[in-house]
Amino acid sequence: MNNRINQLFETKKENILSVYFTAGFPELNDTVAIIKELESSGVDLIEIGIPFSDPTADGPTIQKSSEMALKNGMHLNLLFEQLKTIRETVKIPLILMGYFNPVYQFGVEKFCEKCAEIGIDGAILPDLPLDEFTAEYKPVFDANNLHNILLITPQTPEARIREIDAASEGFIYMVSSSSTTGAGKKVEDFQQDYFERIKQMNLKNNCIIGFGISDRATFSNACKYAAGAIIGSAFVKALTNDGSLRENITAFIQSVKN
Repeated sequence: MNNRINQLFETKKENILSVYFTAGFPELNDTVAIIKELESSGVDLIEIGIPFSDPTADGPTIQKSSEMALKNGMHLNLLFEQLKTIRETVKIPLILMGYFNPVYQFGVEKFCEKCAEIGIDGAILPDLPLDEFTAEYKPVFDANNLHNILLITPQTPEARIREIDAASEGFIYMVSSSSTTGAGKKVEDFQQDYFERIKQMNLKNNCIIGFGISDRATFSNACKYAAGAIIGSAFVKALTNDGSLRENITAFIQSVKN
């Protein structure tokens, strides 16, 4: 069966909007409502964050949402429970994003099987090294039609990027800068030469740019250099605005798309 991420890139070549949020935040049982609202607001791809107590790449906003989600009682078993009927209503690709430790504790094979059962299309595990993934876990990901989405940064050497491209399916997560996640970058802060360099490499996989994409301007700019972009911290922040969850989501997505 064709993976939904691949189907997305076959039908849409540009301006792909991916949105990240932390499962179990603002409230423990908001996960499914947020996913459904994002889809109906016109988002193309959703990254569902698995909260973790010791994040390394997350800025303060996502760290705080993770702490809140853990305090609310979110954990991987519960997340799978919340998502078990998600495919009855939601059609767009869904990705689980988090650190490797909770997945390892849960059991990698069990994790992949559970993802396949529910209809999760990919996982982003930034601290799982490429070599370890290909040597130990790739077969079980492949058997469950689950794409492991790998990251590149401005510091990643060309040879390594080629290796990542060869091992990747779905897309490559192109980290915009060497800092942690977080809104607040301006368009001119992005490293255009890095984006250009990757574009010139003609990789087999599409790239989506993440970190520092927060609004219409940064999203549009990123889309000049890649198939799309990911918004995380700015969206997580918008979830706690005054107003209902639904209004906050719709207003935020409209502000980025229009």
